[in-house]
Amino acid sequence: MTRIYQSPSMGDAQVRVAFVRSIGQADLAVHRVSSWGLARGGALWYITRNKQDAEVYIYPCSPGMAQLRVCFVGSYGQAGWINTDHPLANKFFRDARRWLRDGEQGAGHGGAQLGGLGGGGKVMGAKY
Repeated sequence: MTRIYQSPSMGDAQVRVAFVRSIGQADLAVHRVSSWGLARGGALWYITRNKQDAEVYIYPCSPGMAQLRVCFVGSYGQAGWINTDHPLANKFFRDARRWLRDGEQGAGHGGAQLGGLGGGGKVMGAKY
């Protein structure tokens, strides 16, 4: 499951995320779901108001500061990784905490190692 908490503090967050309007600017297309049970992989997010219920804390920021650029989409079929070469692609979102904690964090874009959040590494396909 991917339960997300939007942290008001950058220091408390595990991933810096920019929300973009165009799917062409995004690394990950996310579909927001209405319950915990529907949140699977990295592309189906349940956003909670309770910090203790979340698996990942994100901090909304500008695209220049972001480690991940996200575009919200309207259907399950559109959700998934757009940029499959992204350093956080091909793993479940909850593994992002370990990846960042181990000191391999970078700008979030470019030629770092493959690995990271859910979606199964498919272009425009969510892993269910």
